[in-house]
Amino acid sequence: MASATIKIFLAHGDPKRLRTAELSNWTGKAVAGPRSEFDSVLARTESSNSGVYFLTGNDPETGNPALYIGEAESIKDRVKSHLQKDFWNQIVFFISKDENLTKAHIRYCEGRLIEIAKSTGRAVIKNSQASGSKLPESDREEMEVFLEKMQQLLPPLGVELLVPAVSVAERESPRELLSCEIKGIRATGYLTPNGIVVLKDSQAVLTPRESSTKYPWSTSLRDKLKVEGSLIENGDHLKFVKDIEFSSPSAAAAVIHGGQANGLTAWKNQLNKSLKELESV
Repeated sequence: MASATIKIFLAHGDPKRLRTAELSNWTGKAVAGPRSEFDSVLARTESSNSGVYFLTGNDPETGNPALYIGEAESIKDRVKSHLQKDFWNQIVFFISKDENLTKAHIRYCEGRLIEIAKSTGRAVIKNSQASGSKLPESDREEMEVFLEKMQQLLPPLGVELLVPAVSVAERESPRELLSCEIKGIRATGYLTPNGIVVLKDSQAVLTPRESSTKYPWSTSLRDKLKVEGSLIENGDHLKFVKDIEFSSPSAAAAVIHGGQANGLTAWKNQLNKSLKELESV
């Protein structure tokens, strides 16, 4: 993505309440706010425009992050129907300041955004299906640029559910591989801005340690990965079937070790230096 300058306006001075966001030299604009200020969000003049919107929260059945992506010719009129949905606690919507987004444009954006959200696998997608729309090649390219700008603004507004666990930039840039070993079990990974990615085919111990009962969160995280099918039994150990991003080296090490672990000492580079040693250089 190209570099950009973001301007965020906090309507009440609180970064969790009503706010707007814009990028330099871009015709789009975002409005975001918590469900508790739903009326204030819809009182904005921007809500009368056509655009796409995001409802974020947690799925009541699984507890996992949940996301609904929609489109509307009038944001205000459309999102009111979603008050019956209880999973969401934040709304973000995007409009074009020059009002050049047609019904076909916003349907195309909705379809592409749902595709992106499903590919990242970070959330339960609440849409039954996307409306989608076919556009002429030139319009399609313009909308892809619009989508890229939206993806730049979403994380600063608190929505990271469309961010790939491994970005294109990270895949293409050189990175130092780290390893985490215990009792002949070995996992590899590398640090990311959000934590650490454990690579596909990495291993984890089959049976949790007794000490895990004192810190049950590590067992819960292992069980969640098993239910998702990301961590499977493979002989005398567990195996990661895809790249998985963890929020910290310690969280990843706890899953691999089967109990509480210090990620700063558990993860080491090819010269056998721990993260703790590397950070103290």
